[in-house]
Amino acid sequence: MTVPGPPPPSGQPMPYPGPPGPYWAPPPPWDPGPPRGNPWPVVGAAFAGVWIAAVTVAAQWIGWFVEQLGLATTGDAPAGVAAVCGVVAAVLAAIPSVLLAVLPRSPGVRAAGRAWLLGAGALGVFSLLRLVPMLEHEIYLLALAAVAALGALALRLTSRNKTEIPEESSSPDEARTDSRWPVRLLALGAGAAILAPWLWAGALGGLTETLLAAAAATAIGWLAAAVLDEPFWRAYGGHGGPRMVLVGGLVAGVALAAIAGGAGQAGTDLAMLMIPVVAFTAAALQPHARTLRPVRPGRRRRISGPVLLLVAPAVFGPLAFVDPEEITLLLTGRDVPYWTGVAALCMWLVALVAGLAYGLILGGGVRRARTPVAAAVAVLLLAAAGVVYAVPGTPGLFGDRLFVVLADQPDLSGIDRTRTGQAGRDARAADVYRTLVAHAEDSQRELRAALDRLGLDYTPYYLVNAIEVDAGAGIRTWLESRDDVAEVRPSPLLRPLPAPVETSTGSVPAPTGPTPAIEMIRAPAAWEIGVRGAGIVVGTSDSGVDGAHPALRDGFRGGDDSWFDPWNHTGTPQDHGGHGTHTIGSAVGANGIGVAPDAQWVGCVNLDRNLGSPARYLDCLQFMLAPFPAGGDPFTDGRPQRAPHVLTNSWGCPDIEGCASGTLAGATAAFAAAGIMFVAAAGNTGPSCDSVDDPPALYPDVLTVGAVDDQGAVADFSSRGPAEGGAVKPDVMAPGDNVLSAMPGGTYARNSGTSMATPHVAGEVALIWSANPALIGDLPLTRQLVTVNATQLSGQSTVCGPVGNTSGSGVISVFGAVQDAQNRG
Repeated sequence: MTVPGPPPPSGQPMPYPGPPGPYWAPPPPWDPGPPRGNPWPVVGAAFAGVWIAAVTVAAQWIGWFVEQLGLATTGDAPAGVAAVCGVVAAVLAAIPSVLLAVLPRSPGVRAAGRAWLLGAGALGVFSLLRLVPMLEHEIYLLALAAVAALGALALRLTSRNKTEIPEESSSPDEARTDSRWPVRLLALGAGAAILAPWLWAGALGGLTETLLAAAAATAIGWLAAAVLDEPFWRAYGGHGGPRMVLVGGLVAGVALAAIAGGAGQAGTDLAMLMIPVVAFTAAALQPHARTLRPVRPGRRRRISGPVLLLVAPAVFGPLAFVDPEEITLLLTGRDVPYWTGVAALCMWLVALVAGLAYGLILGGGVRRARTPVAAAVAVLLLAAAGVVYAVPGTPGLFGDRLFVVLADQPDLSGIDRTRTGQAGRDARAADVYRTLVAHAEDSQRELRAALDRLGLDYTPYYLVNAIEVDAGAGIRTWLESRDDVAEVRPSPLLRPLPAPVETSTGSVPAPTGPTPAIEMIRAPAAWEIGVRGAGIVVGTSDSGVDGAHPALRDGFRGGDDSWFDPWNHTGTPQDHGGHGTHTIGSAVGANGIGVAPDAQWVGCVNLDRNLGSPARYLDCLQFMLAPFPAGGDPFTDGRPQRAPHVLTNSWGCPDIEGCASGTLAGATAAFAAAGIMFVAAAGNTGPSCDSVDDPPALYPDVLTVGAVDDQGAVADFSSRGPAEGGAVKPDVMAPGDNVLSAMPGGTYARNSGTSMATPHVAGEVALIWSANPALIGDLPLTRQLVTVNATQLSGQSTVCGPVGNTSGSGVISVFGAVQDAQNRG
């Protein structure tokens, strides 16, 4: 007869009947399913999982979109939106998680509730870190690493086993088999494969930023492994198989959605939402990673090694290889947002394939995971990832820099501004150049010596007494402590792309005569009396210029000091974005698109991909004040006598690019002292008041231009004043809606914005000075000719204060200004 075994432990179901034998083994203590006859806990858990995933995804998208909408409409992303959205999502996710963690009797459902509740907590806490400004990425990564590590440590110290879990082996041979190392190797290889898309499509930041991203990713992986620990996986079947991969992977994926979705600044978090799929790979590996020793009550719960090795590289990819401020609607086409989406999708596919492959290969049991095979797989995948980074990827460090403004700024009050005409203007420009360079050389000497001793790369500037330093947060603290430093600001540097951006072209037929915008401001009437801009040079700092365009090629001044590209170092005028070609075409283009078709132009690239920095703007502005030959030193090789007469600037430097309101004030003041007219776009953040708020449009020495539509009414997008300090802005208006002008490739297009209005005013100044060269450099009188001849707009709202804060002095009238200039003798 058989020997009866002991009764099952209290609260456990009766074991499944089996063949009679002399020994009885107790069943696993954790039931993977709900009590029979009660499916509602499972149904509730399914709905809760869908709810948690939905609110997590929706919160990240809403937070990013609202910030981008604010950036597009007001010029600044509203602070705290992404943080608030994340916290709200965490609360909504925590409510069903708490119920699942405490109410059902099913261990599997309760394990899901516990994991989801911890994930919701991580989502809420991580989201609060988004209150750190986006440009302070190193500080954010440091805080993220610290918070995640503290969370993981707290779980390790408080999570202990409450029930004894016996050995799960079915034979003495299997009991001696410990598959931890083979599975770790397999997980390491899968992690390298998951990281590979980022190695191809992204680019690393600075050294400190990269190390902090690695620390943050490791801490988040540790936290995820502590949440999805070995007891969690035992609740879904400790022996592997499809049920383990499918059910356990889905439950773990919901927890990872909350944990990963909270990590990263707004924008980066969208890529993080692809990470949950690694849960299936972890589920395929986890049953084979268990230690086959018994687990004693009171001992700490063992973390999941595969989860750590899979989640850490998946998080490291978007944290390290994408700059969060570059995931923006401002970068269109195949730029960073596009490549981030491609990398995230590829990561998702790789993780899914890895989960399926490991699930099929290892589904039969722990003995299939052998160390030599696992090591070979890991080495192969790691080597493949290295090849991806070295060959199609972009190796190197491309972190943001620091823009250091010195306390001792130059004084240009001694410049004689009464000198006008070409000779007088050239003399003033030379005096300004010599004064600025001498002041910068003297006042920067000690700081440059200190940077040299530290071995730091830097670029000095004279137009604003400043230095751009290739360093991070640690050096920033030291710089801010110096008495000779007034301010240290981030100087963003766009990271390179895996492929060149596509060139924007137009599809509108070439005009057969003056465009409607040119007709509106009466430029053809000035041409009829022989004034077409001859003898005047217009400078453009923009995305570039297609120098081969039929409407522009004959107007290029030429020589070795008429083109500068600090981004790509091209030797001849080129333009991929099209913005610069369009704007300079409206100023000097032939075939009826430009106001001053006989004027010449010189160009500089300050917005290669529609995002700049104080340093890149100054690179071009210094070139405009004192052009220098290719490869020349702006401090020693400048030629102020070759400076253009008028500058058209269809750009602004908002906070996201590193500018404060006064950052570039010294630059525009220098051009005013040199007798060079500085024309700038008001911005496209209307119709709200106080929206002329980005340099350089807000400065009083700048001729700021708003936009009207083809009916002569103020365009809704045109920014309104008053500017900082109550100054009335814009100064004048010009056509800026559906303006027809040149585009790269010899094409034409209609574009809208105050960017399109600005070059019309620059062209008007060129005609005024061409009509009366004695007025060259006489900025007050020239400004007066532009404004008094403008056509006042009737019926304008005064909600922003004086009418001028909406429409300035009115829409420019070129013919009237030219006639007035000729009458000045």
